[in-house]
Formats: sequence, structure tokens, C-alpha cells
Amino acid sequence: MPTKPIIIAHRGASGFRPEHTIAAYELAIEMGADFVEPDLVFTKDGHLVCRHENEISTTTNVASKTEFANRKVTKTIDGETLTGWFTEDFTLGELKTLRCKERLPPLRPQNTDYDNQFEIPTFEELLELRANKSREKQREIGVYPETKHPSYFKSIGFEFDAPLLELCDRYGLNSSSAQIFIQSFEVENLRQLAGKTQIKLIQLLSEDGGPWDTQAGSVTTYQAMITETGLSDIAKYAFGIGPQKSMIIPRDSEGRSLNPTNLISMAHSAGLKVHPWTFRSENYFLPFEARIFDFRDKEYSPIVHGDFIKEYQQFVALGVDGLFSDFASHAYLALNSNNNG
Repeated sequence: MPTKPIIIAHRGASGFRPEHTIAAYELAIEMGADFVEPDLVFTKDGHLVCRHENEISTTTNVASKTEFANRKVTKTIDGETLTGWFTEDFTLGELKTLRCKERLPPLRPQNTDYDNQFEIPTFEELLELRANKSREKQREIGVYPETKHPSYFKSIGFEFDAPLLELCDRYGLNSSSAQIFIQSFEVENLRQLAGKTQIKLIQLLSEDGGPWDTQAGSVTTYQAMITETGLSDIAKYAFGIGPQKSMIIPRDSEGRSLNPTNLISMAHSAGLKVHPWTFRSENYFLPFEARIFDFRDKEYSPIVHGDFIKEYQQFVALGVDGLFSDFASHAYLALNSNNNG
């Protein structure tokens, strides 16, 4: 019998709590997640903290803190001009005075009840939670960190390798058998890590664009990376790929699922595992055929949870090895339902 895909709690249980908080990670573990996923960025004093982006105005209350008003700046990150507040301009102590908030309030208004309650966690605090919960639950809970904007951070004097691997060492995770994956949308930082650690690495892929590798000296696209040659090259340094879902099951202009691509079989032939992102339960994110409509009004509410089990099972049937989900409990239900072989 094939092994069930692993459940990767995307930014924790971010469908139920503000993302990248200890509360979100803890709830995801309670819901049956196999791995919790932190995105990692740097503080001014070199600590790794868990934020989806280094610009934090949409996920914290920093804009309301008058003492930090003069920290608002405009920067160019991976070619995109952003105005806001950035983690690398704050010490860890200063960031700890902030509180997190829901990133998608129009789609997840219920989560705003938890705004302004939780601190920004450090990666070390998450690793401590993971260790404690693994003992408590008597099951090994994995961690799946992403290095965010490594080229940008390198350009301002921060590199992930040393602090990331030091923490992995300290918590017994710096090995090929440990329950950890390190992921990135860039290439060179993964190649560099491959020369320093046996930790399993995952090359993230997006339907559009390409890796922002200013230090790589070459230009490629994610589409070029999912050819037979591209996947063979990834297999030289990575354990698997994390493709956007649409690279496996595309959708038409109305959001209906189209015939699947051969990406999974190609990746497996190259010896790579496949962990697509991101599964979300709201109608807004689901394929047309999985949305729950109000037929009286001939429309649907974008925030209502649709037939999410249908989408999970589409991908499970194709042979994915893992799933990034905002709703770990929904993923668990889908993977353990009677309709799922």
C-alpha cells in the first residue's frame, strides 16, 4: 500500500490562527500535522525569526507603534519595490514588543479575534516547541523551514547557512534521517547547503518567473526547471521539489481543473519527491468543481469552505508525496477518509 502523503502545516494552522505564531504551530500539531513550516528571515542582530516576509506591516501591529514610525522605509526586494517595516531594521528585543495579526482578514475574519495576542516567534522557539511536542505526543514532529530572500539577505551581510545549521545541530536535526526539510525558491543557497549538510533539501517552484539568484551568474525560469534536464539537475542537490499546485493540475479561465501534467511522474523518475503548495479550504482558493455554491443566488461566498476533500484527493490519486496546507485538520480528514483508498 502506498505511503500517505505527509501533511505540512503551511505557516502553522494558518487557516485558524494568525500565521507564524506559536499558537498556529501548536494547533497544527494538535490537528495531526507531520511537519510545521516556518519561513525564516533575519533580525538586525542576526536572529532567525518566523515571518512570511521581512516586510511585516501586513502581519503585525508595527504600523500602530508610534515609536517605530521612523523605521518605515522603501526597499527593493527581489526586484519588487516595497514600502513598510522590515525585520532586518529591528533587533529581536524590538520585534518582541510587536504582536501578530491575521494576514487575510477579508477571507478569514474569524481569525482577527486573535489579533494582537501573539509574539513573533524565533526559529529556536519553534524548535523547542517541536521537541517538547514530539515528547508529549510520542511521535516525531517535523519542521520544514524556508530560507526567505537569501540573495537579498546575503547582499546586506546575512547568510542563512551558519545560524540555521547551528540551530539544527543543537536540536539534533542536522542529518539525512532527521525530520526536517530545508526549502527555498532560490537555487544557489540550496547548492551551498548541499555541500555543508545532509539535511534533505527541497527546491520550490512557481508557475511564473524564476529563481532570484543574483549570485548564480545565470538566468533560468521555473518552467525550464521542470523539464527532464531541469529536474535531473535539481536532483543533484535536492531531495524533492515543492511546485505550485497549478504546475500539476492546471485550471482554465473559470477555475476548472484541467488534465494533470506529467510533472509528478517526471520528478519521480528523476528520484525527486513532490510536495505541492498550497491547499486552502475557502471557495476562493478551490477549483471551480470543488466550490460550494448558493444556487439561489447563483454565486458563492469566497470565504465559505468548499469541498476541500475533493481537491486533496485529486492530488493524492496522482501520487504526491506531501501537501502544504493552511488547514492541517482538513488535510488529515481528507487523507484518512474512507474515500481515499
